Amino acid sequence: MFTLNEIITFEHESEHVLEHDLSNKNLFSNPKIYNANGNLTKRWYVYFSFRNPSSGKMERMGNIYGKTNKYKTKEDRLAILSSYRRNLLHLLREGYNPFKDNTALFLKPKEKTNNSIVAPAQTRVLDNNKEESNETIVETPKMTLREAFDFGLKLKEKVVKSRTLEAYTQKANALIKWVSKNRPNIKTIDQLDKKTVLDFLNAILIKSSPRSRNNYRVEISSIMEVLEENDILTTNLMKKIKVLKTIPERNKTYSLEMQENIFSYLETKDPILLLYIKFVSYNFLRPVEVSRLKIKDINLETKTIQFKAKNSPLKTKIIPEILLAELPDLSKLDEELLLFTRHKIGGEWNATENNRRDYFSKRFKNVVKEHFNLNKDYGLYSFRHTFITKLYRSLANNTSPFEAKSNLMLITGHKSMSALEKYLRDIDAELPKDYSELLK
Repeated sequence: MFTLNEIITFEHESEHVLEHDLSNKNLFSNPKIYNANGNLTKRWYVYFSFRNPSSGKMERMGNIYGKTNKYKTKEDRLAILSSYRRNLLHLLREGYNPFKDNTALFLKPKEKTNNSIVAPAQTRVLDNNKEESNETIVETPKMTLREAFDFGLKLKEKVVKSRTLEAYTQKANALIKWVSKNRPNIKTIDQLDKKTVLDFLNAILIKSSPRSRNNYRVEISSIMEVLEENDILTTNLMKKIKVLKTIPERNKTYSLEMQENIFSYLETKDPILLLYIKFVSYNFLRPVEVSRLKIKDINLETKTIQFKAKNSPLKTKIIPEILLAELPDLSKLDEELLLFTRHKIGGEWNATENNRRDYFSKRFKNVVKEHFNLNKDYGLYSFRHTFITKLYRSLANNTSPFEAKSNLMLITGHKSMSALEKYLRDIDAELPKDYSELLK
């Protein structure tokens, strides 16, 4: 049995160029030339796909090199590959099938005149009623999945925060790894399809939750949007996939008794963790915002703190006296040092802000949650909910609900009244008065 490379290169040496009917065209793709973007140090070849009779799907066949890569100029390589491509196209139209024995086709006598093949007299017409062109098709190399997503991440790096970029990178790596393991035939970004990304999201859903699956969808979609804008993807595949309905998760608030017990326990057990928690509790910072703080962010003269918040590049808040009284002497510390490190207040720590935040979350779990037997509903964020609830109810005792919320918005840093009201509803901070009389 002759190999395809033997047939094609033999046809090239004999200059056989035939044109026949297109009845089998739907069985194979149009052969294309890969020219490595003109790079002569890489291998050039002809490639095509053929429909597998068993699966009914198009499959990429082996590359056809022949003598191509012995030539040292672009013109010579393109000339021989163009001949290979024409001969391959002819053989496919004659009935060549890579899934069958093609010996009979190779030995089939050919009609010759003056040592050349006689082409049919009539001009063949394609389905779109246009004359077929013999123009050589040179395929620009497609980006691999890794190259495409790395390109998208590089552009994203200029417009998103490091924390967001880290999340994008993690999700992209997960997709590439999953495709490599479960869809090994997919090598380039143009081969990625909706079914593949949907199967990937389903795998995430099975292992985790609808919320996590939706996060993967959103963050990978953001990268694909960049690829679509730069004509690397024809369409953002994630946009075609629906968002799953999820049940919102939040940390519960602590009871007054539990909060006081935790504070008392940490006074001797872990003072650094306690001060960390008090920045969350008294200044209403998010744990990641506390992890970003440096010595220079604390201004003892103005009694203010500056930090990078979730919804603004730089935010300023007052430091209440209850927290100022807890601070150690910071005057002799280098202002570029981090406020919180693993072992002391004011020091260096070679870790990302997310890793620093996660460290204190795990420390809280090991030191506090295990000691008090707290479940997953309680965490560092619970202190923020607890003290905002406590503050709002205290304000509402002496003022109208609107005035209480207006004052609270200045303290918490919410950008709008509607955002604050939604937050208060979510944490059940706003409760009605006893309505028993209305039920009688």
